Amino acid sequence: MTTRSDRPAPAPSSRTGRLGFGAAMWKEVLHLLSNLPVSLVAFVYVTVAVAVGAALSVTVVGLPLLAAGLAGARLVGRVERARARRLLGVRIDEPSRPPRRPGGGAAAAVWSALRDAVAWRTVLYGFVRLPWGVLTFTVTLVALVVLWPALPYLVRAMANADRAMVRGLLGPSDELERRVAELESDRGVVVDVAAADLRRIERDLHDGAQARLVALAMGLGLAKEKAAEDPRAAARMVEEAHGEVKLALQELRDLARGIHPAVLTDRGLDAALSSVASRCTVPVTVTVDLPERPAEATEGIAYFTVSELLQNVSKHARAHHATVDVWRTGDRLLIQVTDDGRGGADPTRGTGLAGLAERLDAVDGVLAVHSPEGGPTTATAELPWRSRTAAHR
Repeated sequence: MTTRSDRPAPAPSSRTGRLGFGAAMWKEVLHLLSNLPVSLVAFVYVTVAVAVGAALSVTVVGLPLLAAGLAGARLVGRVERARARRLLGVRIDEPSRPPRRPGGGAAAAVWSALRDAVAWRTVLYGFVRLPWGVLTFTVTLVALVVLWPALPYLVRAMANADRAMVRGLLGPSDELERRVAELESDRGVVVDVAAADLRRIERDLHDGAQARLVALAMGLGLAKEKAAEDPRAAARMVEEAHGEVKLALQELRDLARGIHPAVLTDRGLDAALSSVASRCTVPVTVTVDLPERPAEATEGIAYFTVSELLQNVSKHARAHHATVDVWRTGDRLLIQVTDDGRGGADPTRGTGLAGLAERLDAVDGVLAVHSPEGGPTTATAELPWRSRTAAHR
């Protein structure tokens, strides 16, 4: 989650007491003198954009023009944040973009822009900045000419007011807005993962069980034609078709296990993870210490997390032994998979660990990997705990 990191300007030098004529003060002077031209341009823009859009709102083009004007106001805010960052040393996170519903069309985009609180606060900033820009320009210019001893104090007071104005009107709305932006990003990850899983299931059905069933139907058709003239050949073909049926059923079972294993539903996480561990290429010790079963969604995510981590152990670790530990601490479910392999696992390299980290992040989970060269490798995952009883209420 992004957090606001307002960093105050560096303290000026102390040639004249606490405040001096250092580089920081001259940056503040430049900012105050540039307030007038910048605020004049911003005032003209927001006035024209809002006035024209509001005046034409009774027509078809009015609301789209107003929405476009508000989008431009966001650019004004971005420029002002950059100027404050460069000259005042105040750093504020960029507000998140207004949310859009996929497939909503132009009308939804216009409505989203009209409801953009960040853009409207930037419009207010443009209105109030013009008189403030005139005041700061005038006072700073007069102080530079006739009030030289008081210049550092006047500049610092007006610069602090500028900092407060930028923080109050141009920053993200609040923690809720940042949380909404993060959830929107996580929702995109969830949608992409779900789409990839659907494509995988479709591919597995098309290339596996479906192909075998087509071959089975053709074989049975040929056997039916040969049943009268060559019963032995027909019997061999029926026997081959029977073998194809067994293989198709096994592939369907494997596919169903990949979607949601029956052992997880029937017997819980301990038995399901033991089943996964038995298919690993190295011996695995599984320890599950949970006071109760978590919610179905949490249980499923924990299962597939361990399954993918053990697949990585089988494919890449060259390990001799691995351990899986699952336990609950407070409101978190913790999963730790350790192996004595060669190490060097890095989620930033675009491997399966990166995708797993994204999936966990989408449900407020965390994945931490410690894997020095030469091993051992320890992957720790955290998930929010939800009890099964609470999930059914």
